[in-house]
Amino acid sequence: MIGYTCKYTPAELLRAFGGDPVLLDGEEADFELAESLTHANLCCHAKALIQQGSRTDALIMMDCCDSLRRSYDVLSLDSRHTFLKLMDLPHENGQCARERFKQELLRLAAAYGGSRGTDFSRDAFLVACRESSQPLPNEPFLAVLGARVSPPLLDLIQKQLALPVVNLTCSGNRNLEAPPQDAENMDFDQLMDWYSGALLRMIPCMRMTSVAGRKELTNHPQLKGIVYNTVKFCDFYSFDYAALKRETAIPILKIESDYMPQPSGQLSTRLEAFSESLLPERSHRRTPMNKTTERAASLYAGIDSGSTTTNMVVINEKKEILASAIVRTGAKAQNGAKAALEEVCRQLSVQPEAFAAIMATGYGRSNIPFATDTKTEITCHARGAFFLNPAIRTIVDIGGQDSKVICLDENGAVTNFIMNDKCAAGTGRFLEMMARTLELDMDQMSRQGLTWKKDLTISSMCTVFAESEVISLIADNHTDSDIIHGLNKSIAAKTASMVSRAKGTGPYMMTGGVARNKGVVQALEARLGENLYITDAPDLCGAIGAALFALEES
Repeated sequence: MIGYTCKYTPAELLRAFGGDPVLLDGEEADFELAESLTHANLCCHAKALIQQGSRTDALIMMDCCDSLRRSYDVLSLDSRHTFLKLMDLPHENGQCARERFKQELLRLAAAYGGSRGTDFSRDAFLVACRESSQPLPNEPFLAVLGARVSPPLLDLIQKQLALPVVNLTCSGNRNLEAPPQDAENMDFDQLMDWYSGALLRMIPCMRMTSVAGRKELTNHPQLKGIVYNTVKFCDFYSFDYAALKRETAIPILKIESDYMPQPSGQLSTRLEAFSESLLPERSHRRTPMNKTTERAASLYAGIDSGSTTTNMVVINEKKEILASAIVRTGAKAQNGAKAALEEVCRQLSVQPEAFAAIMATGYGRSNIPFATDTKTEITCHARGAFFLNPAIRTIVDIGGQDSKVICLDENGAVTNFIMNDKCAAGTGRFLEMMARTLELDMDQMSRQGLTWKKDLTISSMCTVFAESEVISLIADNHTDSDIIHGLNKSIAAKTASMVSRAKGTGPYMMTGGVARNKGVVQALEARLGENLYITDAPDLCGAIGAALFALEES
C-alpha cells in the first residue's frame, strides 16, 4: 500500500503502476511520537499523519499547508520508507498551473514506477479514473464539510443523523471527471495533460485560490443541512466556516475534532439535537408503557437525567404540573432515574404503570429503562422554556458539566445552539471545585458572592488553573467574597461570549442548577445588559419540555 492524505493525490496514476493507495485519516490514542519529533501545537491531523506515516512503507503527500510540509520534513528523516514524495500542488486551475502539475505527475510516474519496477497500465488507469466519479445524491441528504473526518467520527455522525450523510470534506469530496472518449489513443504525455486538468477541475478545497466552485455543494437542491468539522489548531477551517455561515441559509452545526478518540456523549447530543431541529417528527420511540387503567391516559412525565441531578415532572392532559422531583444522579443514571420515579409516584400515590408515556432527556436518556421515548435536552429545554414564557428568545442553561445557549424563534423552534466543548469551565462542576477549594458549600458560595468589596478578576477559566489562581488569592489574604465575585465574573464572561457567538438576543431565560446562584446571575445580567427570566425551579425546564413532548407525541 501507499498512504496519502489529500484528494488531489493522483491515486489513479498510482493504481496504474500497481499501487494500492490508502487514505490515512485514522485517529490516534495519543501523539507521543509526533510531539517528540516536532511540537505540541502542530495541527492534530499533521501529528496523526506523522504517526501513521511512520508506520507506512510508502507515502505520498501534497504541500498544501505549512503543517503538511513540516510533517514531510519529519517523515523524510525516517529511512524505513521505501517511497516518500512531497508533490507541489498548484493552488489554481489556469493553463500554467495545469502544465506545472503535469510535470509533477510525469516526475511521480518515473519515480514511483521505478521504485516498484512496474510499467504504466493504461487500462488500469482508465478504469480507476472512471471509478473515481462520485456524483452527489439525487435525494435529500446532509453533508459533512470542512476538515477531513476520521472513520469513527464519520460513523458517529451517520448514526446520529436521520438523513443520509455524504462526506464532502477536503479528503472525502473526490469526484473526477470521466476520461475523454479518445483516451485510448492518447500518448502518455497527452494523457497526463488531461489528468492534471481533471484533478485541478474537481470541486476545489478551500486551499485553492478560487473557491467559487464550492457553491456546487452548498447550492445543491437536495442539501438539507451541514455538519462543519474543524480541526484543532487549524484556523483555515474557522475562517471558511464563518464565510459559509454568512453566505448560506442552510442549517449548519459546527464541531471540532482532534484526531483522538473522544467521548461520544456531548457530540451525540449536539448531532441528535441538530437532527431534531431539521426533522422535528423524528422519534426514538420505544415500547409504550402499559395503559390498562383509565388514569394512565392522563399522566405524562418527562425525566431529565443530568450529570449532577435527575429531574422529573408529571403533567396531565391540560398541561398542568402535578408532581416534580429533583434527586442526585449518583454513579449510575438509571439509579437516579429510579429514585425520581419513586418520588413522583409517592407524591401522586400511583404505581409506575400509571403513566401513559415518559420522555427521557439529558445525558443519561438512553439508560433509563422505563422511558418510552427520548429527545435531546436542547429540544426539551426549548420546549419547556417556550411553555413557561413564550417571549423568551435565548436560553442560557448552565448545568453540572456543560453550558448551552439555545436560540428560539417566535414559535419556540430552535434556530441555533452552541455548547461548551470538552471543558467544565463555567459549569456547576467548576463552581463545586472552587467551593471545595474555599471550604464552602454551594449555598454559602452563592450568598457570599453578593457581599464582595474588592473587584478581583480571575483570569483563567480552566478548572485546574483557576483553582491554582484561587489558592494564590487565598494566600494573598483576599476575602472569600471577593474571590467568589471574581469567579462569578469569569463565568459570566465565558457565558456572555457563548451568547454572542450564538447571536442570542433578549428576552433571556436562565435554566439549570447554576441559575440558583444569585452572584452568577447578577454578573451575567451585567454582561448581557438585561435581566434574566428565572423560574422558581430552574432545574426543571428540560423535564417540563420532555413531559410536554410525552403528551404531544403519545
